[in-house]
Amino acid sequence: MYRFSNTVIGFLNLFTLLASIPIIGGGLWMARSSTTCESFLQTPLLVVGFVVLIISLAGFIGACFNVAWALWVYLVVMLFLIGTLLALTLFGFVVTSHGSGVEVPGRAYREYHLENYSPWLRKRIKDPHYWMTIRSCILGSKTCGQILLWTPLDYLTKDMSPIQSGCCKPPTSCNYGASMMAQDADCYRWNNAPDVLCYECDSCKAGVLEDVRRDWHKLSVLNIVMIIVLIGIYSIGCCAFQNTKRAETDYPYGENRMSKVRPRWDFYW
Repeated sequence: MYRFSNTVIGFLNLFTLLASIPIIGGGLWMARSSTTCESFLQTPLLVVGFVVLIISLAGFIGACFNVAWALWVYLVVMLFLIGTLLALTLFGFVVTSHGSGVEVPGRAYREYHLENYSPWLRKRIKDPHYWMTIRSCILGSKTCGQILLWTPLDYLTKDMSPIQSGCCKPPTSCNYGASMMAQDADCYRWNNAPDVLCYECDSCKAGVLEDVRRDWHKLSVLNIVMIIVLIGIYSIGCCAFQNTKRAETDYPYGENRMSKVRPRWDFYW
């Protein structure tokens, strides 16, 4: 089993080293794109790609060429990565524990209210610069164009995504025939112009947060799997580091380190 851990770490990091190349390429390609959504995602992609590239290169060199300091850097960064993923996962569960859709009587879709979500998410989504970025993404995706041809029967029987429910139509409770009746503020923000609709409504922001909440839950589950895998790789990396340290001392594991002592038989003669 000697140096088996080094071989495993070498192959694992060669695989992740090759996998980081398309991640970085995708981030650079998005940087050249003019669409707001893609440029909004390019920074996380580039950061993740370069971190994976550096840590994989250090682990590959350290395991395959017995470079102890490279493996030490690899283990330190790996420990930091595990801690960061764990913190992000716990934070994600906390901020997305609130919020969900409200059933609308007689309709298949749900509606979403901004006050049902965590204060941190509400503060983030209300930032004007951030919301303009998200609004441009929704306009560019043409999400609302999919329901423009719906009939009244379709609105009764078909389901909608959270963004469609919040951004593409006014709240179901709105009654535009009764002008003197107090209504939801989103009813007055609605406009049937294709570039206006309900994009400035609180219900639209709530629909975006519902999408974020669902995606964050999926990402948190993936993070838990990644943490378990990284802990396993980290354990193998610790064994590889010990093997490399032993190799540097020129005394492989199992070899007798005591030099032979020649008996002085001539002392008695």
